[in-house]
Amino acid sequence: MAVVATVAAAAALGLRDPRRKAGAMVAALLLGAIAVALVVGLGTVSDDVSSHAAEVAGAVVVGVVALVAVAALIRTRPEAFPLLVVLTVPIRVPVTAGGGTANLLLPLYGVIAAGLAAYAWGLRSPEAIEPRPPRSATLAGRRVSRLEWALAAVLLLYALQSLYSSDREQAVKNLCFFYIPFAVLFSLLLEVRWTPRLLKACFGLTVGLALLFAVVGFGEWGTGRLLLANEKVLAANDLKPYFRVNSLFFDPNIYGRFLALTMILMAAVLLWQTRPRTVALLSVGLAVLWAGLVLSLSQSSFAALLGGLAVLAALRWRPGPVLGVVGAAVVLVIAVVVIAPGALHIKGGSTKAIDKATSGRVDLLKGGGQLFSDRPVWGVGSGGFAASYRKRERIRSSSRAVVVSHTIPVTVAAEQGVLGLLAYVGMLVAALAVLWRGALDALRRRGPPGVVAVARAGIVAAFVALVLHTLVYAAYLEDPLSWTLLAIGAALALIPAPARDRAARDAATNGDGERAATAAPAR
Repeated sequence: MAVVATVAAAAALGLRDPRRKAGAMVAALLLGAIAVALVVGLGTVSDDVSSHAAEVAGAVVVGVVALVAVAALIRTRPEAFPLLVVLTVPIRVPVTAGGGTANLLLPLYGVIAAGLAAYAWGLRSPEAIEPRPPRSATLAGRRVSRLEWALAAVLLLYALQSLYSSDREQAVKNLCFFYIPFAVLFSLLLEVRWTPRLLKACFGLTVGLALLFAVVGFGEWGTGRLLLANEKVLAANDLKPYFRVNSLFFDPNIYGRFLALTMILMAAVLLWQTRPRTVALLSVGLAVLWAGLVLSLSQSSFAALLGGLAVLAALRWRPGPVLGVVGAAVVLVIAVVVIAPGALHIKGGSTKAIDKATSGRVDLLKGGGQLFSDRPVWGVGSGGFAASYRKRERIRSSSRAVVVSHTIPVTVAAEQGVLGLLAYVGMLVAALAVLWRGALDALRRRGPPGVVAVARAGIVAAFVALVLHTLVYAAYLEDPLSWTLLAIGAALALIPAPARDRAARDAATNGDGERAATAAPAR
C-alpha cells in the first residue's frame, strides 16, 4: 500500500495536467493514511478509539470543520496557503499510538490536506485551468523538471527498497509521515503565485516565529526548566555544567536548525538592504536569535549557519576568496583536532576519545560503513539502519536513538547502497542547478536586486545550510523545510525573466516591487 501511495506522489511531481496531478495527490494522501493505519495496527487503533470514543468523535468533527474552513479560506485567498505552511512547519504534536509516541507535524498535515482540497476545488470548471507552456521552452523550466524527476526517483527508490528492509515498519512510517505528504506540499507550493508582497509576508512570519521561540528559550534558561521534556536533554543538563534549551521543539538541534536558517534568510536581506531603519531592525533581530542559538548549544546548527553565510558571501562578492577562507578554516579545525584536541574537549587523540566527544558518532560511522560493505549495491533496505546496526553490533537496547545515524550520506549508503547514493547526489545536483544558478542569474541583472532576487539568494543559502546540518545530525527529506525551500526556489525560477526585471525596477523605485510578479503567472 505504501509503495502504491509513493507511486502516486511521484506521479504528482511529474504530471503537468492539473486534474491528473490533483487526482494523484489525493490518491497519495489517502493511500498513505491507510498504509500507516495498517502498519500501526488496526486492532491497536480500534482499541484506542473505543476507549476514548467520545473524545475521538469530537476531534473528528472539529477536524473536518476546520479542514473545510481552511480550504474555503485558501480557495478565496490563495496567499493564505503558503503563510499557513510557514506557520505550521515548526509545530510538532506528540501522538501516542501502537504502543509508541511520535512527534508529528499534525497541523502541517491539516494545512496540506486543506490546500489540496482548495486546489482540487478550483479545478471544477474548464476555464479555471490556464494553458501552460511546456517546461522545455526555457532553461529554468528544464532545470525545474529535472528537479521534480530527481525527487520522484528518490521517492520511488526508497519505496522499492522498503520491500526488503530489515525494518519495514520504519520505512513505511518515513514514507507516509514525511516523503509522501511533503511531496504533495512541494507540488502545491509550486502552484502558488509568488509575489514580492507574499515573499515579504512569509519572511516576516518566519522571523516572528523565530523570535518567539528564542524568547521561550530565554525563559527556559532563566527558570532552568524545559517546557517539552526530553529525557536525554534533561539527563545532560543534570550532569553537565551547562543548560541546553529546546524552546517549543523537542530536540535542541531542531530548534537550533530553525534559528540558523532564519538567521541566514535575515542575513540575505541585510546584505542587499540600503534602508538604515531596516538594517537596524535586522541587526537587533539577528542578535536576539544568535543569543537563542547559543543557548541551544547545537554545534551542528552553528556549522550550518557558517555554511549558509559563506554561500551568501559568495553570491554577494566573489566565490574564490570565500572558498579560500572556508578551506583555511577546515584546515585549521583539523590541525586543532590533531595538535590540541583538549581545546575541543577531546581527551586524548584516540578514536575512542573522539567517539566520546561526538556522542558516539564515530562508532555509528564505522557501523554504517560496515553495513554498506555488506551490501554495497542495494543496502539493507529503506529505514533499516537502526535494526541492522543493532543486530550486527548485538545491541540489546530497544531505544532507536541509540543507533540512529547522525550523518545522512552514511545512512543512505547503508540503507540504499550505491543506488541510493546516486539518487541522493542526483537530487542535490538538480536542486543546486535550480537554486544556485537561478540566484546568480537574478543577482547579475542590471540595477539593484529586487525582492525576488534576494529571496532566491536566501533560499539557496538556507538549503545549503540545511544539507550541511544533515551531514552531522539527521533529517534528510524528512524535514518539511527541505521541500519548502526547494518548492519556493523552483517556483521563483519559473517566473518569466521580464517579470523579474520589472520586479527589480519596481523594488528600486518604491521598495516593494509588487506589480511585477503579479503581472505574470508563476509558470
